[in-house]
Amino acid sequence: MSIRQVVRTLLLAVFLVSVPAGATTQLRVDLSGLAVGADTVVHGVVRRVESRWSGDGMRILTDVEIQVTESLKGQPGGTVLVTQPGGRMGDIGQVVHGLASFEPGEEVVVFLRKRGPRAFRVSDMAQGKFQVKREGKTALAVPEPTESLLLDPVTRKPTASALQPLTLEALKAAIREALGEQPQ
Repeated sequence: MSIRQVVRTLLLAVFLVSVPAGATTQLRVDLSGLAVGADTVVHGVVRRVESRWSGDGMRILTDVEIQVTESLKGQPGGTVLVTQPGGRMGDIGQVVHGLASFEPGEEVVVFLRKRGPRAFRVSDMAQGKFQVKREGKTALAVPEPTESLLLDPVTRKPTASALQPLTLEALKAAIREALGEQPQ
């Protein structure tokens, strides 16, 4: 192997190691699948987003406290605590691609899975979060954009998200229908 080939190989290796991995692959879910698969579904407002070190000091976790406006499935109580991997502690940050992001004051509908008696995680990563955007009397529920590569659950081929923006009332009605509840 010539010196030129060695240098090219080393440069390529350095480049590949220095490029952060940013892809998460997961199965696409539809609204019905989200509703049925979740332990709890809530409409609420994000009150607090706070990162912390894990108990072993090796990872960063972010806690998201959501004040529940309405429970659409389950009995979560007045607030829920959603814990996700990743976050920022001082100058150190950990990123987990494909997760939902939250901001204090943000109105959301989230599909949750239990992680303990009072702790939850977002179902199906970013697919389990809708942000509520209000304009006048209209409230639109917009699915969280996902950085994940979504695969069709049957063919296992790349596909687009099945989730679309809906009015908040249409989203709630679709959740109730998926759960077999009568329209209100």
